[in-house]
Amino acid sequence: MSAARSVTDASFEQDVLNSEKTILVDFWAEWCGPCRAVGPILDQIASEHSDKIEIVKLNVDENPQTAAKYQITSIPAMKVYQGGEVVKTVIGAKPKPALEADLAAYLA
Repeated sequence: MSAARSVTDASFEQDVLNSEKTILVDFWAEWCGPCRAVGPILDQIASEHSDKIEIVKLNVDENPQTAAKYQITSIPAMKVYQGGEVVKTVIGAKPKPALEADLAAYLA
């Protein structure tokens, strides 16, 4: 099973904005309980749909510039990027079926 890899302020442009793939960025923090709950669900989605979407994590405490740029005020926040643009935002921890429903357009 492939766990989501981490991105940073320094690597965000290269890893996310310049990517050919559809990327979901999980904005999270170590102290955030709901973030820790949604992490394994995202890992499952990442391994089941690795051909369609790549899931990466950005720790908002360690990477405040990117979090501020995308106005992340509550976490967990997940943003889907295509061609360097945000095409979908999902806020809050949800069970796997709800997340898959939110992301259906990108997993099909």
